[in-house]
Amino acid sequence: MPSIRARTLLLVLGMLSLSMTLISYKSYRDAQHEIEELFDAQLAQTARLLAGMVGRDMPTTDLQALQDALDQVLLARPSQDDEILLDGHPYEGKLAFQVLDEKGAVLLRSASAPADLFQQMAADSAQTQSGEAIPAQPLSAIAGQLLGYRSLSLADYQWRVFLLRDPQDNHWILVGEREDVRGELVGKIARRSLLPDLIGLPLLALLVWLAVGWGLRPLQRMADLIKARAPDNLTPLVLSPMPAELEPMGAALNRLLMQVNQLLDQEKRFIADAAHELRTPLAVLRIHAQNALAASDPCDRDEALRQLGGGVERATRVVAQLLTLARLDPNGVQLAMVEFDLLGFFRNELAELTPLALERQQELSFEADEAGDYRLHGDAPSLGTLLQNLIGNAVQYTPVGGRIQVQLQACHDELLLRVQDSGPGVDATLREKLFERFYRLEEGQGAGLGLSIVLRIVQLHRGTITLDESPLGGLDVCVSLPRHGVTPA
Repeated sequence: MPSIRARTLLLVLGMLSLSMTLISYKSYRDAQHEIEELFDAQLAQTARLLAGMVGRDMPTTDLQALQDALDQVLLARPSQDDEILLDGHPYEGKLAFQVLDEKGAVLLRSASAPADLFQQMAADSAQTQSGEAIPAQPLSAIAGQLLGYRSLSLADYQWRVFLLRDPQDNHWILVGEREDVRGELVGKIARRSLLPDLIGLPLLALLVWLAVGWGLRPLQRMADLIKARAPDNLTPLVLSPMPAELEPMGAALNRLLMQVNQLLDQEKRFIADAAHELRTPLAVLRIHAQNALAASDPCDRDEALRQLGGGVERATRVVAQLLTLARLDPNGVQLAMVEFDLLGFFRNELAELTPLALERQQELSFEADEAGDYRLHGDAPSLGTLLQNLIGNAVQYTPVGGRIQVQLQACHDELLLRVQDSGPGVDATLREKLFERFYRLEEGQGAGLGLSIVLRIVQLHRGTITLDESPLGGLDVCVSLPRHGVTPA
């Protein structure tokens, strides 16, 4: 993927080039139109000057002198150097003119004007739409139809002509220019108006490139600062001054660094606690193994082996719970959420857990309204682990012959699970500590991970869990599970 700088430059320069192209094209067309109008005005102005110079009764000698003077002016050419003009200007038009009397006789005519210019103009006008010629008409009738501007084709050239009527002297003045000469001048003038745009666009592109680079410099400084940090440096990122656009990114990075730091601290504490929790069972196992090896009496050896088996079972339970916590870690494997019937699933799970209660002569009961709707969108294996830990804790802390009551209630948008026991209960000030890893009451024999696992499973299902005093005298654990729980990202 291209860099932000390249994408920004491509977008800005692309839009700038497109807009300047459209503006330049519009300016070129407007300039071309205005220059055309200027040349048309020059034709009209020249016609009026000629009308003022040629009188009705002007002598032939004066007409010839005027003809010679006009030929000299119109045949003047600019020097080779367009900037220093000696005899003319490069933008001078090559005008051609004819002055005709009322009968159509030519009084004056420029050397560049075709002899039949007026006749061709009259002939073009005398054609019908079908191409048939109109019968000959008097000059005054024909010329009256041609007053003003007109474009016509003559001798392989296109001409732009203007016809003026002088009613005072009864003259007709026809002034024209060749379209190719005129178009060359128009194009040259219009193109020169585009030179600032053609020269300015590369310069503007360079300035935009420098401006974008200067604007993105804080981002580059932030990238260099992050790149130069040591892998174990999780302190907040400090960039001063921080542009307003980078403040959300800086805040997000600092929040991420803080979360990573917290996560690493938790993992360090978890590993330390796990090592401490496993060190004691392993030491006990070694002592029981040594006692079994050193015992000479078969009864002592059997007792040591029995104690060894109990220690292995406890160590196995601790390891299993640690693996369960690792599987339920936020960065671990996501749960497979499907819709299933929680009532039937819990009933099967309780059937397998009942022997644990019977072994301690405890009464384990299950209450649920059979007519309720117990469909839930969740992960069945993890919810099975949740029920096993809650029942295991209740069995462990309920005295021999006590009671454990499990209730499942279907509400409109959630399912409520309650596990109540007749054990000694937990003081209200200590109940929240039960969710901490490796925390257990003094008389407990577990690893202190059961309720931590339960809490994580509830969080993954976006539910809630509360601890209260049970009507049976012990602890009341209430779990609320929304019917459409979704695993958080």
